[in-house]
Amino acid sequence: MSAEIFKYLCVGFYAVLTLWLSWIGMRKTKDIKGFSIGNKDMSPWVIGVTMAASISSTATFVINPGFVYVHGLSAFIHYAVAGTAGIMSAFLLLTRRFRQLGDANGAITIPDWVYQRYQSRSLSVFFALINLLSIAFVVLILVGCSLLLSQLFPISQTWSLTLILLFVFSYVLMGGSYAHAYTNTLQGVMMIGVALFLFIQGWYHFGGDVMGSLQSIGENYARVFNPDSNLYYDFFSVFLSGFVITFALMMQPHILTKMLYLKDDGDVNRFLWTTFLAGACFMLMLAIGFYAQLKGLQVERQDAVVVSYIAAEFSAYDWGPYVLVFISITLLAAGMSTLDGILVSLSAMVVKDLYQPFAGAEFKSGSGLRLSRWVLVGVGAMAYLVALNPPALVGLFAQKGVYGLVAASVVPILLGTLSRKAPSVVVAWGAAASGLLAHIVGLFVFEIANPAVAATYAIAISALFALFFTVLNSLKNKNKSDSFEFISSPVEKTR
Repeated sequence: MSAEIFKYLCVGFYAVLTLWLSWIGMRKTKDIKGFSIGNKDMSPWVIGVTMAASISSTATFVINPGFVYVHGLSAFIHYAVAGTAGIMSAFLLLTRRFRQLGDANGAITIPDWVYQRYQSRSLSVFFALINLLSIAFVVLILVGCSLLLSQLFPISQTWSLTLILLFVFSYVLMGGSYAHAYTNTLQGVMMIGVALFLFIQGWYHFGGDVMGSLQSIGENYARVFNPDSNLYYDFFSVFLSGFVITFALMMQPHILTKMLYLKDDGDVNRFLWTTFLAGACFMLMLAIGFYAQLKGLQVERQDAVVVSYIAAEFSAYDWGPYVLVFISITLLAAGMSTLDGILVSLSAMVVKDLYQPFAGAEFKSGSGLRLSRWVLVGVGAMAYLVALNPPALVGLFAQKGVYGLVAASVVPILLGTLSRKAPSVVVAWGAAASGLLAHIVGLFVFEIANPAVAATYAIAISALFALFFTVLNSLKNKNKSDSFEFISSPVEKTR
């Protein structure tokens, strides 16, 4: 069988299998709740792989190795070490309690969870609006996937973009969260296999001396803090911002809502182990940035490093074209695994948290399901228009938008999850608004180059705001209590 025929057969098989899994999901999707978080009947193993695939996606498999290619060891540590620590900390701290609160109140989206916890419709609407910043990440994924598809087939990037958009939106429209989970399980298994294969196969580039090989590229390239880098140059930019921002990124709607898929606390540990192990495998893809440098590749466009590497690495072998086909399809699947999750969460959020509160008693779950599908079409059109002419560094573009979202989200969600009683709405509002504003000021007024650094400062400001007003409220309540005791004491004596 020729490599060309093999390519079309593999792509066709993947497309048919994905649509079949979506059709199974569609049969289980009867209303907006089933579309958003399912019916609590998914295996924790499935949800764990789905979660890991949603986190990793095009950013880990296509975009972030480009940062390692340019900035070296400092970028690898930023994403693989500090980032992984942030992910694990967030899940261990939040999963059980967040799921319990969401399950008790019947929440199906993050803004809905915020409303149930804080009993503030205005805060819920604010969260729904800022979550629309996730569209920036949709653009990143579409651009990354279109690069891969145009490399795989002799078609333009515009046509690649169009085909990917139509394919992903078609299967998400069918099955919602079930289509997302079932297809992500398939995609996640493929991603694990390819990540392990590429990491092990390319290890020979180090020649048995990892640090020596990296130092041959450049002395600063092999440093934990790279003085030549404008992004990863000190402890704050490499470690602290990597940990804080990755922890905060777990507050994204397409990630945090996975915890609401779980049926009960008995599923939590299996879910966490599956997520951590699959995620560790995915992080191995970052080494492709090193391999591309050691291979001597000159890649002008940072976002194209992975595509260029796999084409150069396997083109010389007789079996290379066959492997290249499977790897390319898997990299496409990596992007789609996050894209479909974002689309499900965005469409459900617009309906549940922006439309439904103002629809009144006439709103019906069936109409909500139909409307959520129409919202998908609108989101796709917006993202498509931006992706046709994307920014030069689409990775930084996506980070600026998404990091603004998490800078506003992390403190209110942490307070709501970890507090026994519902925290003050004023504190939550102030923390959210100050986090978003500080991120914008850091990027566009102080011109901080690394969005993770700007977002870390913003989260710190948000936390300080929340702490200050929490202490202030506590002192006010204490003063009121003291005043009451002072006034009531003489009454007791009179009696």
